[in-house]
Amino acid sequence: MSAQRELVVEIEDASFDYGGAPVLTDVSFSVRAGEAVALIGPNGAGKSTLLAGILGLARQDARVFRVPTGRGEIGTLPQANEIDPAFPVTLDQVVSMGRTPRLGLRWPGGADRRIVADALETVGLAHRRGTRFGDLSGGQRQRGLLARALASEPRLLLLDEPFNGLDLTSREALIETIRTLKSRGVALLITTHDLDLARAVCDRTLLVNQRQIAFDDTDCVLTLEQVEAAFASHVMEIDGHTLATTEHHASEHHGHHPLADDQPVERDGR
Repeated sequence: MSAQRELVVEIEDASFDYGGAPVLTDVSFSVRAGEAVALIGPNGAGKSTLLAGILGLARQDARVFRVPTGRGEIGTLPQANEIDPAFPVTLDQVVSMGRTPRLGLRWPGGADRRIVADALETVGLAHRRGTRFGDLSGGQRQRGLLARALASEPRLLLLDEPFNGLDLTSREALIETIRTLKSRGVALLITTHDLDLARAVCDRTLLVNQRQIAFDDTDCVLTLEQVEAAFASHVMEIDGHTLATTEHHASEHHGHHPLADDQPVERDGR
């Protein structure tokens, strides 16, 4: 990654919470224009809380906290599809919603329609723009929501587990879209549990589990030792060998902010 690329996100010595015990602490990382950073950790590690903090939806305490603040400069692709597939709206109309932050008090014009068309082209769905959103496949709806995020012309994209539930065709299309966005200078922060996908598209990786474990080039971070440090829930010693078991359970959401799948963990003596 060229040292000349602009810093889009710069965070140092940060902690994040929702008004109670810290959810994530000791965080220091950056994201440059044209760079994708993977955010990896087990469920409850603080990943979604970090995204919420960048969006101003969780409280942060940091020595340095620089993120884009302009209208429409941060685009998001949340885990949950908040659009009811039964709602009578076309893909083009869904993507056009992404222009709202840039419009202010004016009506959309020709330039806005061209930006929406380009967003659809970028995700490979220009030919489906008139299709009712609910008639698209799950992977196509995911890419449509990504196009909606692109329609705001963001400097930073926050993608929360974007590969979950996608078939091979949709995964490959999303990987190609991420590469295209990087070539255009968009900065991306991507939460994922898929280490192979992180290696395929992410330049650097932030590994967390309620605190920062590592941040560096992806190949340097995703070593057995550091991944075990982040994911180990039990450590056992058998015949002189230490074995770590990892957890792969689905997170549950009960009565908290939709971005906050990470609950504060009480720590002894803290």
